[in-house]
Amino acid sequence: MPYVDRANTPSPQPTSPTAPSVAPGVSRATLLRAAAGAVATGGLLAASGAATARAVGRTEVPVRRPRPQAPGAPGTRALEVRKVADLTGPGLTTRFRMEATDLGIPARTPDGRTLYVFGDTFENAVVGGGWWRSPVALWSTTTDLNAGVTWSGAVGGAAAQQLWPYEHDNPEFSTVLPSDLITIGGSMFLHVMVNKGLGNVVWTEIWRSDDSGATWTHTGAKFAADRDGGLFQCLSWGLGNDGWVYVYSTSFTRGRPVILNRVRADRVTDPAAYEPWGHRDGAWAWGNPATPVLEGAFGELCLRPLGGKWVLTWFNAGDYRIDGIIMDTPTSDLYAAYRRTLVWGGAWGEEDDAHVAQLYGGYIIPGSTLDDLHLSVSQWNTDANWPYRVMQHRVRGFGG
Repeated sequence: MPYVDRANTPSPQPTSPTAPSVAPGVSRATLLRAAAGAVATGGLLAASGAATARAVGRTEVPVRRPRPQAPGAPGTRALEVRKVADLTGPGLTTRFRMEATDLGIPARTPDGRTLYVFGDTFENAVVGGGWWRSPVALWSTTTDLNAGVTWSGAVGGAAAQQLWPYEHDNPEFSTVLPSDLITIGGSMFLHVMVNKGLGNVVWTEIWRSDDSGATWTHTGAKFAADRDGGLFQCLSWGLGNDGWVYVYSTSFTRGRPVILNRVRADRVTDPAAYEPWGHRDGAWAWGNPATPVLEGAFGELCLRPLGGKWVLTWFNAGDYRIDGIIMDTPTSDLYAAYRRTLVWGGAWGEEDDAHVAQLYGGYIIPGSTLDDLHLSVSQWNTDANWPYRVMQHRVRGFGG
């Protein structure tokens, strides 16, 4: 979901984010601009609001703010950020008929490659330009991330095909957007958000591939848009060595906090098996109504076990940047965990390696380490409708 550049924009007064209302059949460019407008008017509430209590279900806990880190503490040395390469665009993904695309959510496949799943994709280098598909996916066999990710093929053949057939802007929904991808044993599971206009999720669901992403089938898993108070829409998940899959999630409005669920790896397609993590009667426990584990205005999320720790990266819509947290376990106190800004938002014409205009996404690329983190970062110029692409950024020193 694209983001409106707000460098040099005064901090807004708290407002309630509202999803755009987009009639079926409206142009793709208009649909995306409506979503960006919704972010501009309401997406900054959670990060800048007063420290009041938030409630989900029957549980209410005080809002806390991240603790400042002492100078010289681990995780506070200067980061080295470098843009490695553009991953999509003319000459890069032209042969797959997908010059305009975003997200690029990566996961290692059972056969050892890496699969990257993209959101709304168009044949020409402009939003709304030609053949519209979502989601689509590309494989990579790149092993040297520092040299830049390259593509070995597309799901569907010579041209990147939509992972399963449906008609865009149909009476039920307008598009299907990927949320996150996970590999469990010999299978890959893709969680997607079914949208009727961006920011207006009508339900979410899980698809499965048993051939490293070549073909996909619906698992039957379907989640209501209002599950956990609407905070189980845009999610990210990671498989622990204890047999549990841990799930951080938020709403698809870029204006609300994050909650935590868990599910047994062998029951990931059973909506009834997901257990929320919540605070009640003075204590946190599994099975309590879901309680926010971190306040803020959250966009795209990426939760991964990495280097004996867990890492969460996300698009921080409230502060216009991509942030990261290193924690011991998914149930760690996120307010006490090490937290850094990895890539900053910036203005057009003033970009550098660490500052990207109209950025979003920020997914951890397999092969990363805590001290050498590679991210797939999206960018969309909402005025010109190009660039609309995925880039690779390298962050050194995050875990040092």
